[in-house]
Amino acid sequence: MPAHLRVFPRVHDDADQPATVRIRLGDLFPLLVQAHRGNYLWLNDFEDDEICVTEDLYDILRAFRSYRPSA
Repeated sequence: MPAHLRVFPRVHDDADQPATVRIRLGDLFPLLVQAHRGNYLWLNDFEDDEICVTEDLYDILRAFRSYRPSA
């Protein structure tokens, strides 16, 4: 079943900042997984882009990065 993308536009008053949109991670994950598995080259264009995440998600990602499952 294809993922349905819901985009929430955000108005920016600051002309120096690029326009941004808000998107749920649950909507984004399936699309990123599909693009990664399909080796879509456009995904590489965004490798150096920064994203904002909540502090609790950041803490979990840091812990997961150092996680080594035991055999």
